[in-house]
This record gives sequence, C-alpha cells and structure tokens, in this order.
Amino acid sequence: MAPRLTFRALWLVLVASALAGAMPLGANYGPDSKEITFSLYSSRATRVEVWIYSVTQGQGERARYELARDGANIWSVTVQLAELRSKGVDGTVYYGYRAWGPNWTFAESWVPGSKAGFFTDVDEDGNRFNPNKLLVDPYAKEVSHDYLTEQHRDAASYLSGSHRADDTALFAPKGIVLADRSGAIFGTKPRRPFKDDIIYEAHLRGLTANDGSIPVKVRGTYAGAALKAPDLKALGVTAIEFLPVFEFQNDTNGLTPNSAVGDNYWGYDPDNFFSPDRRYAADRSPGGPTQEFKAMVKAFHDQDIKVYLDVVYNHTGEGDVDGNTGRTGRIQSWRGIDNPAYYQLRDDNGPYEVGDRPSRWDRNRYYSNNNGVGPNVNAAGKTTQDMVLDSLKYWSNEMGVDGFRFDLAAVLGNTQEHDGFQFDNRPATSILNRAAKELPTRDAAGSGVELIAEPYGARGGGTFQLGNFPAGWAEWNDRFRYPIRRSQNKLGIAGMETAPVELIRDFSGSSDVFQPSGRKPYHGVNYVVVHDGFTLRDLYSYNEKRNDQPFPLGPSPGGSDNNLSWDQGGDAVAQRQAGRTGLALTMLSAGVPLIVSGDEMFRTQSGNNNPFNLDNKSFYLDYADRTTFAPYFRYTKALIAFRRAHAALRRAEFFDGRDHNGNGVKDITWIRDDGREADASYLNNPANHFIGFRLDGTEIGDTATSIYVAYNGWHEDINATLPDNLPTGQWHTVLDTSSVHESNSNVFVPANLPGIKQYKVTARSVGVFVE
Repeated sequence: MAPRLTFRALWLVLVASALAGAMPLGANYGPDSKEITFSLYSSRATRVEVWIYSVTQGQGERARYELARDGANIWSVTVQLAELRSKGVDGTVYYGYRAWGPNWTFAESWVPGSKAGFFTDVDEDGNRFNPNKLLVDPYAKEVSHDYLTEQHRDAASYLSGSHRADDTALFAPKGIVLADRSGAIFGTKPRRPFKDDIIYEAHLRGLTANDGSIPVKVRGTYAGAALKAPDLKALGVTAIEFLPVFEFQNDTNGLTPNSAVGDNYWGYDPDNFFSPDRRYAADRSPGGPTQEFKAMVKAFHDQDIKVYLDVVYNHTGEGDVDGNTGRTGRIQSWRGIDNPAYYQLRDDNGPYEVGDRPSRWDRNRYYSNNNGVGPNVNAAGKTTQDMVLDSLKYWSNEMGVDGFRFDLAAVLGNTQEHDGFQFDNRPATSILNRAAKELPTRDAAGSGVELIAEPYGARGGGTFQLGNFPAGWAEWNDRFRYPIRRSQNKLGIAGMETAPVELIRDFSGSSDVFQPSGRKPYHGVNYVVVHDGFTLRDLYSYNEKRNDQPFPLGPSPGGSDNNLSWDQGGDAVAQRQAGRTGLALTMLSAGVPLIVSGDEMFRTQSGNNNPFNLDNKSFYLDYADRTTFAPYFRYTKALIAFRRAHAALRRAEFFDGRDHNGNGVKDITWIRDDGREADASYLNNPANHFIGFRLDGTEIGDTATSIYVAYNGWHEDINATLPDNLPTGQWHTVLDTSSVHESNSNVFVPANLPGIKQYKVTARSVGVFVE
C-alpha cells in the first residue's frame, strides 16, 4: 500500500508543482493557515505588487510585496501571516494588485497618484498598465464590494486618460483571502438524466424579495432562496436556473429614489468569475456569501432539485473604451493585468483627436464586440480558456453547481485571437470542447454537468450558431418559440402564416437542428418566453413593449420590437387561455422544457420586456398571484406532473415514424382533425390550423398505451376525431386549455370519464388525452 500523504505533505507537492509552472492562481492559505501565497498570471507585466489592507475602504495599505515571475508567466509571492499580523492586519486579509508594463514602466520615484514612468495609456501592443489603479484579482473567491458604492460613486476615478493619475486604492474593491471554504457542504448532487428535467429560470433576488412567507432579513438572498426549495419541489420543477450571481455592480441600485438610471438588476456584466455576489447574501461578512451559497445549493439538492447558473463569460463588466480615441477606459481588473491576453483586440485607424496624426500607436486601441455590450473576451487565447475552465470547475466542484447556461455562447467558440469572428466547434483546446471533456458533460446515467448554450451572439456575421455546438452541449432552442408565437398571435396576418410542418419539427425535438451532430432531443431546451422579453402573460396581453413607462415600471432602454405578441383583443379570459396553451405546447414537446419564474401563476411585468435595470418590487415575484390566478396555478402543476409521469414525453432518441412494437402504432403519428394520418400536403399547407400527434407509450414503457395531443390554432372550434384505439384501449381526456374548463383548473381525472371517439377542441386551445 502506498503511504498516505498528510495535508501538509500534499500542500508541499502542490508547491513543488507550482514551482514547475502549475501554480494555482488566486490567494491561497498554506496547510497550517500560517502563510498565504498570492499568484497572478500576466505575460506582459514588467512588475507586479500585491498591496494588503486590513479594511475594505478608507485606509491605506498595511503591507506591500513584489511578486516574482516564473517561466510560465505566473507572478507569485508567499507571505507569512504572522508578519501581516505584526503590520496591523489583525482579521480578514484584503488585497489588490498594482502592475507595471511597457506602456507605464516602473520608476523608483513613483508614488500613488503620480505619473512617474508613464509613457502612454495604451501602446501599440494593446497594453494598458496603470499602477494607480488597484486591481481585483481575477481569481478572487470573494470581492469586498463593487467599484461604485454609497461611499464612492465616482466612476471616472477608475479611468485612464485624464484620470490616469487618480489613485483608486482607498475605495476600490479588494479580493478577500478566504481562510476556510469547506464549512458548508452542498449536499448530494441529483443524478437525474437531463432528458427528465424541467427548468425553472429565476432571478435570485426577485425570487424572494417580495415574499411575505420568507423572514424579512433573508428576503432576496441565497438564504431566502434556500427556503423556497420545498415550494419548487411541490410545483414539480427539477432544476432551478439562476440569472447571473457572479459579483457585479449592484451596490448602488436604488441609491437614487424613484430612478432606474444606472441600476443593474439582471447582472449580465460580471466583475469577477469566481466570487458570489455579496449583495445577495444575508451574511455579508468575509466568507459569508460563499458559505450561504453552498447552503442554498444543499437545500435544493435535499429536494432533489438541480442548481444551474446563467454564466456570462463572453465579456466582463469592465466596459468598453471611448469611441473617439480608444485611449480612455475603466481599469479595474483584467484590463490592467494583461489586456491582450484577456480581451480580443482589433486595429483601428481612427477617428483621431484634433491634431493627432496616424501612427503605429493607433494599433490595438479598440476591441472586437460580438456580444453587443463590451469587448469580447479573448476566447481563442489559452489564458482566457484556462480562466473560464477554472471558474466552471470551481463552481461545479467546490460550490456544488449542477449545470451552466452560457450567455451568448457563440462568442466562446470564436477562434480569432485578434479582430473578427470565426466560430469553430472543432478545436480540442477551445472553451467549448474543453468544458465538455474536463467537467465533463452529463452522461445517460446522470453523472456530470449540463452545458447549455445560448447559441448566438448579439452582432456580427456568423454569430447565430443554433445546432452547431459540440457533442454533449445542449442549446436554447431559439427556433422553438417563433412558430408557436406566430400560430397563436398572428393568425391571418400576411407573411405570418404558420404551416403545421413548422410546428411539428419542433414539437418532435428539432431533429434537423440537433441530430446531424449526433445529439439527442434533450439537447434542445424549449421555451416560449425567457427572462429576456415578455413574460408569458405579457406575450398574450400586449401588442407592443411598454418600456418607456415612468419608474417603477420603467424606463428601460432596449428590448426587442419583434415580439410576435397580441393582447387577444383585450379579453382577459382569452389571455389566460393563451398562456395555458403556450405552456402546454412547451411541456408536451420533445426536448427539455424551460419556464420563467412566475409564469406558473400568470405573472406580469406590465409590458416591459427588458427590465434589466429595474430592481424593485414591480419585478419581484408576487406570490399573491397564486391566489388571484389559483386555477391557472393548479393547471400548471398538473401539466408539469403529467410530463413527469409519462416517459413518452421525455425522449432519449429522436422519432423515426416507425412501428417498433408491431402494434400498428408508430412512435409518433401526425393526425388531422378527421382522425386520419396527416400527409405532406396537409402538413405543408398554412391554411391548416389543426394538428394532433399520437405517441406510442408501449415502445418506451409508459403507463399510457398512447398519448394524444390535439392543437387547434384556428379561431373557431373544431370537432376532432381521435385516432383509432388499439383493441383494448379507450381515449380519456386529461387536460384541456380552453377557458370553458377554467373552473376545474383545466384538469380531468381519466378514471372518472367514459371513453371517447370525438372531442370538441375549442378555438386556440390544446386537448390532451391518454389511451
């Protein structure tokens, strides 16, 4: 038997590896918590110092140390804790980096706030070093606060250009050295195959901030969310997907009363890829957010619910540079550490300042931007690839996260390190393929993690990549929602005709999108609405967005104008029916369904389809809706339960239209309103607004011999003939989205009903039957 390594011996092995170039990045305590090693990557810095503080703001450093560089461009220094204590660092260790490079060389005469050693804000190689800006460690496991706070609201002080000499150390965010990250376990991860999941997309703060059942002190926090786990278990969802929780600028939300200017509610601008947002923690002390997040994950795991995170790796919160000269930009972290390594630079020959002549210094001032918000990360560079993979492994292995939804994930498949965009799913070293291999993706037995792509960018040719992600990746099936929206909301409008064939391709799992790459139906995540757009209720209640309303309902810049929405003629009863129908088509289709928090109780955002900046109770969940729309809520629970009860709805393989059991029933059959099988001429005719599909339950071991779903998109009722039964079978009604049945929550108990041959499928509704 090989000898067992003690913890200290193991740590010494890690140190030896570090000396060979494999130093773990970030700030890490030694095995006896007597020393801290600070490690940072920079290939272009010429000097790096770590400055250490005893408080987060308002006081100068207690100690500073120069880091040494190894052959792998890792800068590091090990500091004895006793020495820090002797310098007045008595409690938590806060730290930040100062870095010098070719554009701002080190000078012995430099002091904070001086320009000694300055050459240019950005040189021809894209370097933007500035020692006056205290830098947040990209690998910090917690960050003390946002760059703007109630105490410091001046964003200009972080800029280069005319503010290059402004020293930020007294108010800048600092990294926190966590002494112990093992105090809270995250429980046992569910091993459910992805095909069996039902995803519930939620904003962590909005989930409980207005919930009277949650203690006031934990509303809107990780701890508050943990208390909702039994509630979501009762609803029937199997995975909760949180909008971004990485540290981002939200400390100043609400500082200006009755205003949304400058607020960030959604969090799609991360300032760090490792630290949980401190404002979302009830315990905001050092280590509190980390422990509280893990305890929340455990609470969901204890209810057999997975936790997914919506992650933003395609850009950061550091923002863009000025458009006139490209010289002035905010320097908080990555930009001041190794700008060309972390961001995708581009050349630009102008415009120029007055009197400025083109020269070699005009290169690399600007950035490629395919995400529409800020500079692309350098996804083709190893530095960024390693950082993203390290972040994913941290959240999965140490924080307990079960899967990730990647914002604008096509940007992460960009193979251009400099200028331009070229998506390629083949390189083994890419973020996409490394993530699938190293995490790895969940297998059929339920082991691994989910990787879910938002499969496009926001601007630039070639960024829409639906169906083109590597093996193992799931994708938001962006195509699923549009034919359903047109069918429900644009009946009779020229150019909006929806033939049944457009619906059936996505009802059956979008094989044309996912099968060519060897993937399965469950690699498509289906939705009619998501956070980015109308709620389900608003999709059927407004003809156009209403983002320009006064606070608290707006104003919110942006938001799509192409919503394919309709207010159902202002008929509130019809609006609820349309919502039930949209939910049914999502839950009954092959693929993994996703619903948005609050849609189960008919939530509204008053027509605002882009409330990214509105952190107020108008956009938190209002649980009074469960009472106001009680039949709707009960219907949603029954619909979710029906999906979970029937394996035929949760396909592991694509349909092939064949009879696999010899019982005369194909795995899927498309049915006309007269009960006959629909042929190509019927399916391709946009004048046909009825389509039904029958699933063979016996092939997949379902409790039902067959399931039949009938969708009437026409504005009049249709008397539909159901397909012929098997010799021992009868059709029984299970669900009907029609307003006629709203009083009984649109749910039927098959055992209490006689078998039927025909059924009136009312206008714009769905009927569901079992044999």
